Amino acid sequence: MVSKINLTYLLSAICSIVMIGQSVDQKVADLLSKMTLEEKIGQMNQYNGFWEVTGPAPKEGNAKEKYEHLKKGWVGSVLNVRGVDNVKRIQEIVVNESRLGIPLLFGSDIIHGYKTLAPIPLAESASWDLKAIENSARIAAIEASSTGVNWTFAPMVDISRDPRWGRVMEGGGEDPFLGSAIAKARVNGFQGNDLTANNTIAATAKHFAGYGFSESGREYNTTNVDDYTLYNVALPPFKAAVESNVQSIMNSFGLYNGVPATGSKKLQRNILKGDWNFKGFVISDWASIMEMTLHGHTTDLKEAAEKAAIAGCDMDMESYAYIKHLKELVQEGSINENTIDEAVSRILKVKFNLGLFDDPYKYCNADREKDLLFNSKHQDAALDIAKKSIVLLKNDTKLLPISKQDRIAIIGDLADDKTSPLGSWRIGSDDETAISVLEGFDKLGIPYQYEKGCTLINGKTEFTQELSINTNNKTGFTEAIELAKKVDKIILVLGEHGFISGEGRSRTDLGLPGVQQQLLEEIYKVNSNIILVLMNGRPLTIPWAAKYIPTILETWQLGTQSGNAIAEVITGKYNPSGKLPMTFPRSVGQIPIYYNQFSTGRQEKQPHVFWSHYIDEENTPLYPFGYGLSYTNFEYGKINVSITADGISASLSIKNTGEFSGEEIVQLYIQDIKSSYVRPIKELKGFEKIYLEKGERKQVKFSLTKEHLGYYTPEGKYTCEAGEFNIMIGPNSRELSTVKINIANFN
Repeated sequence: MVSKINLTYLLSAICSIVMIGQSVDQKVADLLSKMTLEEKIGQMNQYNGFWEVTGPAPKEGNAKEKYEHLKKGWVGSVLNVRGVDNVKRIQEIVVNESRLGIPLLFGSDIIHGYKTLAPIPLAESASWDLKAIENSARIAAIEASSTGVNWTFAPMVDISRDPRWGRVMEGGGEDPFLGSAIAKARVNGFQGNDLTANNTIAATAKHFAGYGFSESGREYNTTNVDDYTLYNVALPPFKAAVESNVQSIMNSFGLYNGVPATGSKKLQRNILKGDWNFKGFVISDWASIMEMTLHGHTTDLKEAAEKAAIAGCDMDMESYAYIKHLKELVQEGSINENTIDEAVSRILKVKFNLGLFDDPYKYCNADREKDLLFNSKHQDAALDIAKKSIVLLKNDTKLLPISKQDRIAIIGDLADDKTSPLGSWRIGSDDETAISVLEGFDKLGIPYQYEKGCTLINGKTEFTQELSINTNNKTGFTEAIELAKKVDKIILVLGEHGFISGEGRSRTDLGLPGVQQQLLEEIYKVNSNIILVLMNGRPLTIPWAAKYIPTILETWQLGTQSGNAIAEVITGKYNPSGKLPMTFPRSVGQIPIYYNQFSTGRQEKQPHVFWSHYIDEENTPLYPFGYGLSYTNFEYGKINVSITADGISASLSIKNTGEFSGEEIVQLYIQDIKSSYVRPIKELKGFEKIYLEKGERKQVKFSLTKEHLGYYTPEGKYTCEAGEFNIMIGPNSRELSTVKINIANFN
């Protein structure tokens, strides 16, 4: 007698054979025609991992109900289930025991690596190196896929102008042009050239849309973004992701025009699925459907399910709204079953695109899991992008690079930390796996003396707990000060612990946490030859350091190879080339502060008080967007501009006039001087990273078309108007040479 399990698998195999030769759309339609309403709704239902899958099946409570749903085919995906054994066990339940054997998607937050961690995404963005960023996502996909994961909730492409928001560490910074380029690179890295390959995973662009405008930078707070800003700032990276065939989009926790994004028909149906013809599916963020009731937008979970489904949210993450209420809503006529069919078709299509119907266990190879995690090739790539992500903010007295003859002191709790540099969102990694700064120096054979100086946090850091930052214990100050008196140069490693930034880690004070500022000032009193190494997940307010400390190196949280990358930059083995993807404010009171602001009617300084300014602070940032120094100097030539039938051609020569070979990121900005809708005072529209030997000169050429010169109206219509433009080129958004041109028309 043939067992039920074997018969189910046999029927599934026969169906797969029948489908050979059909298009994906035909396969989806054929499968959908065989599904019951409950099975369709099941595909729209996602559960978090709910039991130790290699152990016995749950026998009671909520876990048992979820387990029964798996067997019935009432679950479309799970998240936070990783490891070949775990994934295979759950996939076997669904494939072998459910009626149709539809395989699951296994999702996880693969944000900047799995076991091998690259720099946090904001740090990677500082590299402005799209190939390196794409390769970083590629490695993350290779490692994650080897553990059974086939879907990541990344990249986060939210544009944000507020570093108080802890999640800026997860994105590409403040600029929509750079953010769009990075969105494409990361989607392409995760998804590769062939989604059916077992080393690619489906990507998710999040959070749709405008979540980076969370008021006061507070996580899960309300958002307020007007349509003009939405179309020109918030949406471009999402559109770039869609154009790169991203497989899913995740909703925002925030509001759009007073409606929770999860229930916004305009965002999901009109813009995403309509105007952009997005072919993938939309997933809610964790419980965001249920939270529409907490917003005061729906009466209960049933109404929330109705509004979310009608608005275009295809899959419910951990609200239990769809599995509990969609069937009833269809039966009573509140939702048309065609709405369910459309959502399910999108989900099934992604599963077909991944090749899961051909082989549900394609990601369950124990040999791949063993061979690919944390291997040397991945470490080399992590080191490469970590070095490229470091930004030299100041080097006034040329303390860097150091030499082996220098008597060096390394001071700071973070210098000997092997966990904090991993940063936030490191679900697949292990504590104590980062290379510390001390280990980086040891590897290069650089002698040093070390003192901790102070403790940054009290006790062990847990993701689920608030951090206890040391605000009064100065134990270690005395030893650090005495050491500082005896050496030539001090490498002082200060900043944020890896869990001080990230989701749920908003801050109102962006200075150095705890007693670190006091330590910095005490060390400075006895020896001013300080190289300040900042480890942080967001822009900080460091006006005192910027005024007094001669050398400042922004190293972010660089992941597994952190210490090696920092040591190679400090010793000159690698010449820093990073540029800031976010503005560094002078004080929190300036926030939001960003380079592509609008000019006001009272922008220019006046002899009286009636102009746009602060009475206690400058308007300018501490360090502007696009800023970053090198150990060498680059001389920018005269800009040559010509107008062609297609747009504008701008070129200039760059010469390395310093003593080191190095890379420079040449940046082009425009200003539409007069337009129907006011445009920013400058907008990034091109960049090129070039390498120059000492004394070498290169030509850099940019081409601008209507796509670069136009903008969106508040109604979402793209327009490009003739008139005067400023073309600006330079090493950052502040130091720019300008040429004014007049374009008669764009016909």
